[in-house]
Amino acid sequence: MISIPHKTKQFLVLLIKVLIVAGAFYFIYNQLANNDKLDWAQFMTKFKKNQSVIGISFILLLSVLNRYFEILKWHNLASYIKPISVAEATKQVLAALTAGIFTPNGVGEYAGKALYYEKHETKQVVFLNLICNGIQMVLTVIIGLFGLLYFNAQYNVITTKTVVLLFGALLVLFMILFSIKKITIKGYSIEKLIHKINKIPKSIHQKNILLGVLRYLVFSHQYYFLFLAFDVDLPYLTLMSAVTSVYFLASSLPTFQFLDFAVKGSVAIFFFGILGVNEWIVIFVSTLMWFLNVVLPVIIGSYYVLNFKTQKTK
Repeated sequence: MISIPHKTKQFLVLLIKVLIVAGAFYFIYNQLANNDKLDWAQFMTKFKKNQSVIGISFILLLSVLNRYFEILKWHNLASYIKPISVAEATKQVLAALTAGIFTPNGVGEYAGKALYYEKHETKQVVFLNLICNGIQMVLTVIIGLFGLLYFNAQYNVITTKTVVLLFGALLVLFMILFSIKKITIKGYSIEKLIHKINKIPKSIHQKNILLGVLRYLVFSHQYYFLFLAFDVDLPYLTLMSAVTSVYFLASSLPTFQFLDFAVKGSVAIFFFGILGVNEWIVIFVSTLMWFLNVVLPVIIGSYYVLNFKTQKTK
C-alpha cells in the first residue's frame, strides 16, 4: 500500500474542505443570480408594503426551529452509539448538510456524519441517519396523501378511479415487500432490517417520531405563513392541503439539495396555479424556503467543514 506523507494528507484534506465550501457557495450564488423567474422588483414592492420586524423575526424563528428539531433528532438517535452534546450534534448536522448539498437526495449527508465517528461505527451512523431521514419521509408521505386527497376532493385534479388505482398499487407494493422480507440480497433483507430497527430502544423511536412531527409542522406552516405575507388569501385547509401535497410529490422526485427549491417550485406552481396564485409569488416563496432552510444552515455548516478534523482510528 502506498503511504501518503502526513503533510500531503493534511493538504488534501484542506483542499477537499475548501472545494466543498466553494462549491456550495457557487451553486447558491448561481441559483439566486441566474434565475430569470425571480422578479425582484415585484418582490421589493411587496416586501416594502408588508415588512414587519415581528413578521420577519417569526419566519426566521421557524427556520431556527426547523433545523433545531433536526439537530435534536440526530442528538437523540446518535445516543444509541454514544452520548453527544447538542452542540456536537449541531456541528455534525450542519457540516453534513453542507457536504451533501451537491449530492442526489442529500446522500453526502450520510458520509458527512460518518466522518465524525470512528471507522467501525460507520455502518451504524449510516443506518441511524437512514432512520432519521426515513421518519421524515414517512410523515411527509402520510400527511401528504391526506392533503392530496383533500385537495383533489375540492378541485378534482385526478379522477376517483385514478385515486383508487394509486392506493391499490401502494397496497400491492406493501404486500410484495412483506412477502419477500425473508429474501436476502448480499446479506441484507427486510426482515433483518426490521430486526435491527427493533433493537433500538422504543424511547428513542418515540422521541424521533415526535421531533419529526414537530419539524414537519414547523416547515409546512412556515410555507403557509410566507404565502400569507405575500397577501395570498385562501382558507387554511385549502392552503395547507396544497403545501402538504407539494412536499409529498416533490420529496418523491430524485433531486439535489441545491436544486430543492426549483423542484418544489415547479410542483408548487401546478398546485397553486389551480388556486389562482401568481406564479412569481409561488417561485419567491419556494426560493425563500430554500434560502432560509438550506442556504443559511449551509453558510453556518461551512464553518464546521473548514474546521473539521478527522477521527483517529482506534
